[in-house]
Amino acid sequence: MTKEEIKKLLEDSKKTLDQDHENFVKSIKNDLTSFKKKTLDKI
Repeated sequence: MTKEEIKKLLEDSKKTLDQDHENFVKSIKNDLTSFKKKTLDKI
């Protein structure tokens, strides 16, 4: 593998990880919002 190939692979991996992290954070926020709504409805 050349240096350029490795560099490209690293960049792609970073993009994928960033996207996965973003999706994870959104999912957690949505779950929290949903939980808050359910709790408020019960009160």
